[in-house]
Amino acid sequence: MVSSRSTARDLASIAIFAALIAALGLPGALQLGTSGVPITFQTLGVMLAGAILGARNGFFAVLLFEVLVAAGLPLLSGGRGGIAVFAGPSAGYLVGWLLGALVIGWFTARLLPKYAFWPALGATALGGIVAVYLLGIPWLAFSTAAPFWVALSGAAVFLPGDILKVVVTVLVAKQVHRAWPGLIADRGVDRQSSATAVETTAAETTAAETSVDTVGS
Repeated sequence: MVSSRSTARDLASIAIFAALIAALGLPGALQLGTSGVPITFQTLGVMLAGAILGARNGFFAVLLFEVLVAAGLPLLSGGRGGIAVFAGPSAGYLVGWLLGALVIGWFTARLLPKYAFWPALGATALGGIVAVYLLGIPWLAFSTAAPFWVALSGAAVFLPGDILKVVVTVLVAKQVHRAWPGLIADRGVDRQSSATAVETTAAETTAAETSVDTVGS
């Protein structure tokens, strides 16, 4: 069983990274072109959530942030909020953030404890760019009634900044995992410890039953 201390730490981490994503929206957004999708620092927070917290907690950090946005809090860059943003041109990217955090976290857990730079860079790019664009671009084309290739070419505006965010994420996450090894793997350790405890209890029960049978005979 996962300890209450571990659960409290998970909840605190989720809340902290949801706040980080919100804080990264304070500098505002850069609007280029007519797509209606702004360039924002908040994607960096999504990438960091997956790379530092792992798939589960990273996903929930992004989900918490988006639930607060849907509730009407103006946490998106430019002071945007409310349920309407999930029907606008950027809605696909917002959903893509959830998938991106999952993908980054899943691969990061498998790269630890070494967390080599180039594999981490590829994993973070796969989640933070490919997965997000995979949902964002089709929805942008649909919501604006634009040809898919137009939406695809428009996404090229985001690419240089997103590549820079991927590099920053990997550099930061590498230092964090070096300072706090096992940050993501702890949950696996807890499960392993629980399984070991169950096996030990079963073995002790079997030994006790054998001892009773021996005495009885």
